[in-house]
Order: sequence, then C-alpha cells, then structure tokens
Amino acid sequence: MPEKTATRRRGAELEEALLDAAWDELVSCGYGGFTFEGVAARAQTSRPVVYRRWASRADLAVAAIRHYGRKHPFPVPDTGSLRDDLVALLRSFSERRSELAVLMSMRMSEFFAETGATMADLREQLLADRTGPSSLVRVLERAAARGELDPRRLTPRLTALPVDLIRHEILMTGRPVSEDVITEIVDDIFLPLVRLRAR
Repeated sequence: MPEKTATRRRGAELEEALLDAAWDELVSCGYGGFTFEGVAARAQTSRPVVYRRWASRADLAVAAIRHYGRKHPFPVPDTGSLRDDLVALLRSFSERRSELAVLMSMRMSEFFAETGATMADLREQLLADRTGPSSLVRVLERAAARGELDPRRLTPRLTALPVDLIRHEILMTGRPVSEDVITEIVDDIFLPLVRLRAR
C-alpha cells in the first residue's frame, strides 16, 4: 500500500520526496556510497524517476544539500542589540549547520575527487540561488542604522568573519560550537573591530 501511494506522487511533491531521500542517503552513506538506486529505494520509487531529474549523482548531491539548506533557514534575530543579535545568529548557525558542515568535510571527499571541485566551489553552488542579503548582513545593516557599528569598517572579509570562525570551529571539532566560544567570537574578536570609536 505505501509503495502504491508513492508511485502517484507528482511534481513538487515527488521532487521533495526525492531530495529528502537523497539527503538521508548522503548522511547515512556519505558520497562514496551515494547512488541513484539507494535514493530511489528510500523514496519508494524507481531509478528512472531519479535519472530523469538529475544527470549525475554529483548534481543530485548538490541539489539535496541545497534542499536541506532551504528547509532549515536561519531566522534573523532582532533583539535591538547588535551583540545579542550576533550571539543568537551564531548559535542558530552552529545548531542548524553543524550536521551539514561535518557532512561536507568528512563525507564528501569522493565528491571532490570525482568533480575536481573544492569546498569553496561547492559552497558557491549551494548559494547560487540565494536572493537578497544573508542573515548576517541584515543584522549588520540594522546595527549600522542604529549607530552601533561603523559601516566603513565592514569589508567583505570582516563581514564574513563571525560565520567563518564558527564554521572553522565546527569543521575542527565535528560538533556544535559551545556558548563560551560563540561569546568569545562576538565580544573579544568581532565587536572590537566594527564598533564606532570615540573621536
């Protein structure tokens, strides 16, 4: 009975089921064990249904990771304080992206070998369909409007720094970042670099 129901799925509902199955397969097997057959079995459908939508398993893997990101967006905190917004945002990033970061660093080595891509290339692919500013940029823009930071200091490298440091922590430890480390990144590293200085 469940298999019969699965064959009737169409369009967006079917694609959602396939991408959910592909994500589960990636997490479970890594890219080395990632196959169209495995995804089809998890989605309770046939292999040709998967092949019709993605030309290669690399394309399917990227689509699955992008789908996971869309399903787990970051809320943009608005506490009225740059410091509290940053702590909340980095906490959310740590909680929601630790699984993804570990997958990309430890389970995707064969993807990089097969495609010749780097982790930076993959990240660029995953962000290709993003519209509008990132959650962090929105937090910083609001803080600048409130006069909490000097927008002239916000180079692209400095703007990316808080998330880069959190990502590095996750990749090095393989687990979510502690509250103490998040506080240190915000209070001791980032805020002193961007706050307005008294004339």
